Amino acid sequence: MSLIEKSINAIIPPDEAIFNQANQRLADQARPAGSLGMLESVSARLAAIFGTLDVRLTNKVIITCAGDHGVTEEGVSLFPQEVTPQMVFNFVGGGASINVLGKHAGARVIAADLGVNFDFDPGLPIFHKKVAKGTANFARVPAMTREQAEQSVCAGIEIVNELMARGPLDMLGTGDMGIGNTTPSSAIIAAFSGIPVEKLTGRGTGIDDSALANKVRVIEKALALHRPDPTDPLDVLAKVGGFEIGGLAGLVIGAAAAGIPVVCDGLIATAGALVACELAPAAKDYLFASHRSVEVGHAFMHKHLGVEPLLDLQFRLGEGTGAAVAMELLDASTRVLADIKTFEEVAIEDQQKKS
Repeated sequence: MSLIEKSINAIIPPDEAIFNQANQRLADQARPAGSLGMLESVSARLAAIFGTLDVRLTNKVIITCAGDHGVTEEGVSLFPQEVTPQMVFNFVGGGASINVLGKHAGARVIAADLGVNFDFDPGLPIFHKKVAKGTANFARVPAMTREQAEQSVCAGIEIVNELMARGPLDMLGTGDMGIGNTTPSSAIIAAFSGIPVEKLTGRGTGIDDSALANKVRVIEKALALHRPDPTDPLDVLAKVGGFEIGGLAGLVIGAAAAGIPVVCDGLIATAGALVACELAPAAKDYLFASHRSVEVGHAFMHKHLGVEPLLDLQFRLGEGTGAAVAMELLDASTRVLADIKTFEEVAIEDQQKKS
């Protein structure tokens, strides 16, 4: 049995009895029912995942998966591939946006090299999971082999297992870095949904109208050329995906197998979550959508997954930044469930004060 199959088989549903208890407590609290909106629903989900009404998200980690893309040869991005390794060094140095927001959320940030076109020193404190130095140009040939697609997903699962071996893990955030990676992400949701590419494709790094039209043509050409099978998630990943997207999918599956909630970031992280949930539908019970990106394809991804994002802050950065901000709301939701008193508890306290 492969690591992917083993991990999928290890996913168990959250505790339905605790979920019902959580919802009853929320309904009994001394405030109008439903008045805290999504904080209530996510708190009940977290309670079911952890099997307790008093969840403590003490140990949080954000993994930023990095990879390069051969499709950048088609002029789909404003920036060159050299930016990808530069940003990995920035993550390690603590100077990137995700480092600042992750620190504020109380989360460790660790980069992972899934397919950067650069030779990192083995001693660099990142996860070294390189499948290859970037994908092939999928406008001409498949992005990767099926074996490479499987390897990238397994790498994400391995990262979760290695994190668990290091110590307690209460929540995992997923983020990305890779010049050109909005193009494979848009191709992935197009392949799964059948929605026209032009409706799903955004400006990424800020390309102009002419470059956007070219980006749409590139994706349409790849889908027509390779005909990825939407019933076979690994086929979709292999033909039009990215190594970091496979790694992101593996993170979701690995976290679900370990009983750990995972909060995914923007367009690219959600593309990984799409692949994960197509491979392992049970993983969706452990998935939280952090925010809705300005990238037009992101809303279609959320609809396909059947998830509602916690935030809409007009982000379009990636790295895990949306996941970091959402972690603070998820922390707050646990206190909403555990600490807000019910009408019965308030009455008992009042009686004790009078006696």
